[in-house]
Amino acid sequence: MRIVVKIGTSTLAHKTGLLNIHRVEELCKVMSDLKNAGNEVILVSSGAIGMGVGKLSLSEKPKDIPTKQAAAAVGQCELMYTYDRLFSQYNHAVAQILLTGEDVGDDIRRKNFENTMCRLLELSVIPIINENDSISTAEIEIGDNDTLGAIVATAIKADLLIILSDIDGLYTADPHKNSDAVLLHKVEKIDENIEAMIGGVGSSLGTGGMATKIKAAKIVTRQGIDMVIANGDTPSHLYDIVDGKDVGTRFIGEK
Repeated sequence: MRIVVKIGTSTLAHKTGLLNIHRVEELCKVMSDLKNAGNEVILVSSGAIGMGVGKLSLSEKPKDIPTKQAAAAVGQCELMYTYDRLFSQYNHAVAQILLTGEDVGDDIRRKNFENTMCRLLELSVIPIINENDSISTAEIEIGDNDTLGAIVATAIKADLLIILSDIDGLYTADPHKNSDAVLLHKVEKIDENIEAMIGGVGSSLGTGGMATKIKAAKIVTRQGIDMVIANGDTPSHLYDIVDGKDVGTRFIGEK
């Protein structure tokens, strides 16, 4: 299988913004094992700004663009150093790709991206992709890495997109407010009933929420790609997700 795994800031980092070392080590171990089993794996990783916040000892996520960009520049170095070190332990090479909206919106640049990705996978490299937050502005930003994960999955014709976050999946209501909320394990079609279940934004360090995940699901399922939303606190759940077991919420690609 060709699998895109998107991991959010809230899964990568503690609330301090500093790296959740145990979780990231486990994630890299499981992804390496999935690759050893013959799968192609691509990681879409948030966390540059969040980790920059921790590295720079800022009290909160910056609100102005220059400080966000500075935090992203510092945090991205930390992210890639960590991924390179951890994946290398399992003899896997990684590559960094940073994208802006222009890179996927322009036909020629998008084709160049697709060609690069195909060649990296042929060379058995694990591509690690993030939005280029150091230079992105409102005019050229993709906006969130749920959407970026969907764009990547469709561009490389993935079989599966897995979005790991701090939520278990899509519930019939907000589980924090409604004890009767039920986790949906399978969504065959995204209709107005599904849209009505969408909650608000995500954590203070991240940019996503259920709305961006439903948007991502629409993008990939229209291209026949399945998408799973699952809690990233247990990376070993990736095994069950790849095996098609009921973990999180699976959105079924249109056939």
